[in-house]
Amino acid sequence: MAADSPARAAFHAVVTGRVQGVGFRYSTIRQARALGLVGTVANRYDGGVEVHAEGARDSLDRLSEWLRRGPAGAHVRDVQLEWLPWSGRFQAFEVEL
Repeated sequence: MAADSPARAAFHAVVTGRVQGVGFRYSTIRQARALGLVGTVANRYDGGVEVHAEGARDSLDRLSEWLRRGPAGAHVRDVQLEWLPWSGRFQAFEVEL
């Protein structure tokens, strides 16, 4: 699929609530990889989790829905999501330190 294909997209999300200390980052990685997405996930100093994901738009939609629930033990209060053009700069989905 070409980099400028409309089927590819990206988003940047900030997830707030009880999302640190509950396995949120590694659960996000599992979900994203299962959906064939690439990008990063990182804890924020303010207690939130930041996600940058790229890939097929339908898979991104599914990940964004999952982010609103999170893994067992998480309590998601809000997800601020910004849609972006696909950049192609990621090769895998990993924790950003």
